[in-house]
Amino acid sequence: MPTLVRLLTILALVCGTIYGIMAALVYFVEPTRTEVTVPVTLPEVGEEAEPAATDGLSELRP
Repeated sequence: MPTLVRLLTILALVCGTIYGIMAALVYFVEPTRTEVTVPVTLPEVGEEAEPAATDGLSELRP
């Protein structure tokens, strides 16, 4: 029984330490907010390009 109490005490101390570190990070660390711009390249539209939605829809149309 003393071994179980010792194990639970050590686990409680480790969990409390981790919880305290997380609380300190939330309280003391201020995040920096920056605007992020990501360029997106669009594919070129060719003459032979068709919309993807037209493939296989002929049987659904009346």
